[in-house]
Amino acid sequence: MKLYKLLSFSFLIATLTSCTFTENIYINDNGTGKFSVDMDGSALMEMAGDQIAGQMGDAKKDLDTTFTFKKMFEEKKDSIAKLSPETQKELKKLENFVVSTKMSSEKKQFLMTLGTDFKNVNELQDVLQTLSTFQKLEGGANASPLGNSFGDNGSKLSYTYDGKKFARKAIIDQQKLQAVKAKDSAGDMTKMMFASSSYIVKYHFPKKIKKVSNPSALFSDDRKSITIQYSFTDYMENPDKLNFDVEFEK
Repeated sequence: MKLYKLLSFSFLIATLTSCTFTENIYINDNGTGKFSVDMDGSALMEMAGDQIAGQMGDAKKDLDTTFTFKKMFEEKKDSIAKLSPETQKELKKLENFVVSTKMSSEKKQFLMTLGTDFKNVNELQDVLQTLSTFQKLEGGANASPLGNSFGDNGSKLSYTYDGKKFARKAIIDQQKLQAVKAKDSAGDMTKMMFASSSYIVKYHFPKKIKKVSNPSALFSDDRKSITIQYSFTDYMENPDKLNFDVEFEK
């Protein structure tokens, strides 16, 4: 299966139906860790799983595939060479990401995970916004793995961790945010998708958590993990609502 066909299909799912997006961060004792975003588009598979699977190949055959952006960029190196140095630099941020996809018409399942390892959580600054750079690739207008709107919410996102505190902070660029809202206001279907979709953050730390600035945070039994659920509308239109600080026990 061609990678662009798979990516375009994931864009279709993210556009046409409600999805659950989960942002995962796992930080180790030494500050290294793993970052991933999961997209669960099983709702569309419930409605039209056989037809969709047929478009992707054999409707009766499950799909379980993994590829790296590095491989895809190698295949598109001629197109990338035509891009500006700034855009090429943005794409390079995604080079070490791995995309895993599982699809089953029988189980009514579509799951996609975009993940990478990091040496320091600071490396993740604006990494989700970088996904919008895919649209600049030849043939990549609909190839952003999690949908064209994902990550492009008019803000600059950063993470910080020093062993004592952790912070997730989105700084809004009002001009860009208004442009995003204007673009989205053109389609009622898009608004409906935003309203019925969820954005969940799940973070795991090497230390016990003393307190979290968001009162909606749910703690794991060992108080080393938190889960916070937001509406996707907030993620897209009010990204600073997802800002919070974590303080750890000494």
